[in-house]
Amino acid sequence: MAKENGDNIILIGVMGAGKTCVGLKLSWKLKKPVEDTDKMIEKKKGCSISEIFRTEGEEAFRQMETQLLQEIKSRKYGRILSVGGGLPVREENRRLLKECGTVVYLRVRPETIYERLKADKSRPLLQCEDPLGRIRALLEERKEAYESCADLILDADEIDVNACADRIAEMVGKMKNRKKPHEQAVTERKRKKLLVINGPNLNFLGIREKAIYGNQDYEYMKSLIAKKADECGCAIEVFQSNHEGAIIDRIQEAYFDGTEGIVINPGAYTHYSYAIHDALASIAGIPKVEIHISDITKREDFRKVSVTAPACDRQIYGYGLDGYLMAIDEVLSRIENRNLRTPSK
Repeated sequence: MAKENGDNIILIGVMGAGKTCVGLKLSWKLKKPVEDTDKMIEKKKGCSISEIFRTEGEEAFRQMETQLLQEIKSRKYGRILSVGGGLPVREENRRLLKECGTVVYLRVRPETIYERLKADKSRPLLQCEDPLGRIRALLEERKEAYESCADLILDADEIDVNACADRIAEMVGKMKNRKKPHEQAVTERKRKKLLVINGPNLNFLGIREKAIYGNQDYEYMKSLIAKKADECGCAIEVFQSNHEGAIIDRIQEAYFDGTEGIVINPGAYTHYSYAIHDALASIAGIPKVEIHISDITKREDFRKVSVTAPACDRQIYGYGLDGYLMAIDEVLSRIENRNLRTPSK
């Protein structure tokens, strides 16, 4: 079955298999955001999983997992996903998992799980007279469900977290490198030249206001864009300055250096720099998209006003670092449409 988003890597396995730790290592290694389905549901419901079980029951929780997978399937950009241990038990969830991306089963022995979790009093399933026996029974119950939906199975008892992440990245990479003919053709086309401009304080990502701008730093963002460049066969330069004049100079240079599209996050200059607006407007023939990491419509009043956006073709905001990837796609689409409208000589 075709996967809706083959860029997702989904980690499944029983509690204590190492999904959270491996997911974090994979996130840094592959430059992909990492998310945990249990935490996503807790955030959406505003309460803990145990509270959901207590007030609404397990069946209601499993339905929430199914709904979440349906949302994940429709997302455009890939992530590392660590899913709850019981999520694959439901047949519909197994089907959705396979449609969502590459499913990796971290398989471990009961004894390994027991050693990892024996001191953890937060696991209700293990608060019994024979926790090891309970783990064995749980693994036996879920064995077929886990194995039937897994694209890759990795025995994770003896190898450490780093080695495990390296092995998964290697196996997934081999799968993705088996390119289809049309995918090979994309890489052989002429590389388009794009420019991503970041304004003041963007170099302080991961340091400034993490609740608004996230924990990932500026180097992570650059790596995310570099990965996107490889995927779409483009040459993408990332430029950052805290100085208005330097940003204007770079916009003007783009007119002469063959840049075909611009993604710009003007930072605070968004709200008052008519000089940057004029520079963008002066290169009308180049597609331009303004991007903001946060949802500026839900912040202070002054942030809701952009004097630079009218000089761009579109404004994207509120999608975190994924907004850069969306903006790149938008610029590429506009370049393609422009080329289709231009008659060949």
